[in-house]
Amino acid sequence: MMEGVSDAPPQARNAGAAIRAFGVMSGGPAVLAGLAGASIWLTGRALRRHHRPSPPVLLGFAGIVTYVAVARPWSRSWGATPDESEKPLPGDELVPDPGVTMTRAVTVDAPVEDVWPWLAQIGQDRGGFYSYEWLENLAGCHMRNADTIYPEWQHRDVGETVLFHPATGPKLARFEPNRSYAFDGGWYFALEPLDAHRTRLLARSRIPHGLPSLAYAIFIELPHFIMERKMLLGIKARAEQAAENGRP
Repeated sequence: MMEGVSDAPPQARNAGAAIRAFGVMSGGPAVLAGLAGASIWLTGRALRRHHRPSPPVLLGFAGIVTYVAVARPWSRSWGATPDESEKPLPGDELVPDPGVTMTRAVTVDAPVEDVWPWLAQIGQDRGGFYSYEWLENLAGCHMRNADTIYPEWQHRDVGETVLFHPATGPKLARFEPNRSYAFDGGWYFALEPLDAHRTRLLARSRIPHGLPSLAYAIFIELPHFIMERKMLLGIKARAEQAAENGRP
């Protein structure tokens, strides 16, 4: 074995894995935030000097305005109605005074009892998160998304750690079959029946005021939206296929 690789202490390996995961998932947003800040500063400097900003700087500034005014509001409520974005959900109590709130939703053409099993078995060491597996694995998650419901994965205890990555994961705050699945820290899901054959699957995130909201907006918000949207669509596709085939 090569000295300094496999002989590294577990704490060092876990720290390295966490840094790698953060770099893959949040490195891009961090770079974009830096470019956005540079565009704002250069635009302001040019205007103070009564100069016209250069085309690249203007393009960057226009991109920032478009993202803040159009793309961000759309992404924060993707698929959700205005009423759904405002309504209380089980899990809201985990962050009672949020600085950032996002609600996303999708309609699943399957009954609640056929949607819940897919949600119940999420986790790096279970059914995955039904999102972009290749990107998660680039971050070292060793994820494998399930296309089958496993009975042995249908229960968790509140307080149990749900792995996002082999090195880390949040505690489970709610596990209410056919209704609510929530993580400590303010990320949670709710199921609401529309009728006997259709379900609304809602995902909500609430981030505390102050520095957590700022850090989230810079490093996490964009990749979270990309991955969560795919996750909702992944659960929808699996539940609908299962319902069509007449199996749970």
